[in-house]
Amino acid sequence: MSNNKQTAVEWLVEEIHKNVGWIPVHIQEQAKEMEKEQIMDAYKADLYPCSGEDAEDYYKQTFKSE
Repeated sequence: MSNNKQTAVEWLVEEIHKNVGWIPVHIQEQAKEMEKEQIMDAYKADLYPCSGEDAEDYYKQTFKSE
């Protein structure tokens, strides 16, 4: 069972596509990567000591359905 959430950037991209137009893919991907890094940094800061691998696992489990 998956409890994947949508990130704020993913939500914003969907809303812009529905209501305004499109955003170039490279800009979407850059924004998503920046947000991912921020989420992982916050996770690591909250759970010190925490590895980058732990933070990556948290991100994947929370926000990605694979």
